[in-house]
Amino acid sequence: MPTPLQLKIVNFTKDAYIVVEGKQNADHFYIIRSGKVRVSKEVEVVQEEGGNVLGPGDFFGVVAAMSGHSHIETAQALTDCSAISVNKDNFGDLIVQNTPVAMKIIQGFSRRMRYLDEALARITLQQSTEPDIGHLFFVAEFYAKQSQFNQAHYAYHQYLRYCPNGPHAQRARERLEKIQPYSQAVYLDGSETEFTRIYKKNTMIFSEMMPGGELYIIQKGSVKITKIVNDNEVLLAVLKQGDIFGEMSLIENKPRSASAIAFEDTQLLAVNRENFARMVSSQPQIITRLTQLLAERIWFIYKQLANTLLKDKVGRLYDGLLIQLERNRVPLRQGESYIFEFGPKELINMVGLPMAEGREAMRELLKNSRIKVIDDRIVISDRAEIDKQAKYYRKMQKIERARRQSRL
Repeated sequence: MPTPLQLKIVNFTKDAYIVVEGKQNADHFYIIRSGKVRVSKEVEVVQEEGGNVLGPGDFFGVVAAMSGHSHIETAQALTDCSAISVNKDNFGDLIVQNTPVAMKIIQGFSRRMRYLDEALARITLQQSTEPDIGHLFFVAEFYAKQSQFNQAHYAYHQYLRYCPNGPHAQRARERLEKIQPYSQAVYLDGSETEFTRIYKKNTMIFSEMMPGGELYIIQKGSVKITKIVNDNEVLLAVLKQGDIFGEMSLIENKPRSASAIAFEDTQLLAVNRENFARMVSSQPQIITRLTQLLAERIWFIYKQLANTLLKDKVGRLYDGLLIQLERNRVPLRQGESYIFEFGPKELINMVGLPMAEGREAMRELLKNSRIKVIDDRIVISDRAEIDKQAKYYRKMQKIERARRQSRL
């Protein structure tokens, strides 16, 4: 029999600060038993779905505890309140012994992630977030123009599968017939039962806007997550062995928010809803890993949203580089170099600058002798320099904001 989960009850008086934004090394989170707690951030970029006041059954501090990053919010007791304190190392026990609570956290994370992802798409990509299954055709068109026939075949096939009588159906059939001999697209019909799946480099795993009923665990290789925006491919992430993706569509039964493409020959485990329900209690280590990954993504997207508020375009580029270093847990040691997995175009897209303005800001950035572009990758010779410059631009913005407020 499993050892009973030891829960610690903590009490807070009205107005007490429970967690503070920016605090490092969080090792536990809280589930509210009674009372009310307000969560806030130094800079509120978007209004939280459901509001910022939490009550019994709600939780906070999970993002910092499960991601291993600093707190992204401050929590203050609005009333006298009581909460359960859960150590991050006990999360697996919580899953096994109190599955409903663990699933509420996972589902809450998934909703929060989708909400924030949509906010970021609106702000940085200037893209409507309304799902449109017909977008599959334009995904296919983009890849066909790039002669990337694996991706084009997959997206044309999915368009015809879900829109057999759509306005572009005839063109999709004609183009699919032409490119099919040159394609290695796999797992096209959604009826596959294999738990382990192999994808060759540059084959599509799923396309943005199509329905999804599976999440994937990378066993070997890597996967890139992309969106097609304004006839451009925007790279959102490169995932590696041990990463999990596709979970939001499985948990919420909503369309895919981005495409997943094998970045190299890749082996995946495909988990459907039935298998996922069994895994929650039988394999808590995988569910713990999923929660950690969702926490990591939420932390990252908050940083990206805060980046959009920096008015200085060069400052946004520095801050974007620092976010990537922090995300990858790269020590910010002076004199040590680092090679990013992306180039100037991807960085400009990440921070949401129009390409013309971004290129101009990039030219200014590259005047710093510690930053170069080699083989379309950004290379820095001093990690501490990025931290120093990003903090400088944030400090200058705070000073300017204070000046403006003093004039009011």
